[in-house]
Amino acid sequence: MSETDPKSKVVPSANDSSGPKSDSGLGGNPNSESGGSRSGSASDSLLGRLVVERGLATQAEVDAAFSALRAATNQTRTFTDVLIDGQIVTRRQLARLRTESESDKSVLRIPGYQIIRKLGAGAMASVYLAKQLSLDRLVAVKILPHRYSTDATFIERFYKEGKAAAKLADPNIVGAFDVGQVGDQHYFVMEYVDGETVYDRIVRFKRLKDRDALTITRQVASALKHAHAAGFIHRDIKPKNIMITKANLVKLADLGLARAMSDKKSAEAERHQAFGTPYYISPEQIRGAIDLGPPADIYGLGATLYHMLTGRVPFEGRTPKDVMQSHLRKELIPPDQVVSGISEGAAEIVEMMMKKAPRDRYQTAEELLEDIDLALAGQPLRYASRTVDVVGIASEIEGNADSEIQTSDKSKAAFSGLAMALIAGLSVLCGVLVLTLILLYVFLKG
Repeated sequence: MSETDPKSKVVPSANDSSGPKSDSGLGGNPNSESGGSRSGSASDSLLGRLVVERGLATQAEVDAAFSALRAATNQTRTFTDVLIDGQIVTRRQLARLRTESESDKSVLRIPGYQIIRKLGAGAMASVYLAKQLSLDRLVAVKILPHRYSTDATFIERFYKEGKAAAKLADPNIVGAFDVGQVGDQHYFVMEYVDGETVYDRIVRFKRLKDRDALTITRQVASALKHAHAAGFIHRDIKPKNIMITKANLVKLADLGLARAMSDKKSAEAERHQAFGTPYYISPEQIRGAIDLGPPADIYGLGATLYHMLTGRVPFEGRTPKDVMQSHLRKELIPPDQVVSGISEGAAEIVEMMMKKAPRDRYQTAEELLEDIDLALAGQPLRYASRTVDVVGIASEIEGNADSEIQTSDKSKAAFSGLAMALIAGLSVLCGVLVLTLILLYVFLKG
């Protein structure tokens, strides 16, 4: 099962690919031998970059194609011809790329912004790198797909994301700059984060060291502290929604599922519906509870920390339903039992963050921050602990002992009562026997 969910937004990678920053279309017609243009044009560069970004070819193959084009004696030969003849891509793939590029050009006409390139796309939105001309700065622009441009529910959710982000001014949260509409196109302008996601980092390193994972978690917890104080819960904490800049500043992204805790109307409308990403969703979100609070986000962050520490998600399954059922019913395998060497403090924090019942978790991000700081300092934790409840066990043993003593006393009393009854019965029997002998003697004498 892949890490996707139809009810969860997909955060684009912030990795900045090399290549010219151009929004021109693909040159030439990929269905024609004469289509395309000679080496060096912006459209050829764009085409080469798109081929690499879509995973259709490696950068080395594209570079080799450019070299072959430059060495060609036939002046009518195009870059498209080289790609097709070299079986690097097919005509159908090139046609699809060209259609996609032209589609992007046709929809991206936002006044005041120059679109540079696409950063990524998901089922719910596409995100582009752009320049805000008035301030001469790079920004990220999220565009609602045309298929949702007339859907009131998706439009409302899109604008809610922008408004929620605008109310959260925190260094560890991706900032919001603008939200608006041009024609039937809805857009949301936000801070551009030049870096990678936590998911990218896990893929690169397999798993993260304790201190690195806890440091990242601490910054996200700080973001959650701010969001919760402002009355919002994120509801989709996961590695792909956590960005890391090149200076190692962590930023929580994608408020597409964020909800105000005071928004009872939305809570009632979403009752019994599971919103989130299966690998990281809290049990109460799976049940569609309406009274979600900070512990729901803490659970998602705990599942993310588990993934960082072990290199695997807490629960797996063949389908999203299987995974969510595991969150509800299966016991969590402690991270230090999955990977040896994980510190006890880190493991204790994860286990408390991922308790099934919200009341058993950290109740606030402040509590979580306190324990993380103690773990990083190598000190005993305040809230999470694996220590044995000696007092409780002693009380239980004492209670069992008292019960055994009481049972023993009752048995003795019962035995004494039975003995007395037997003695009394024998006495009566002896009396009857004596009386019978006397009567028999009198009868014989007479």
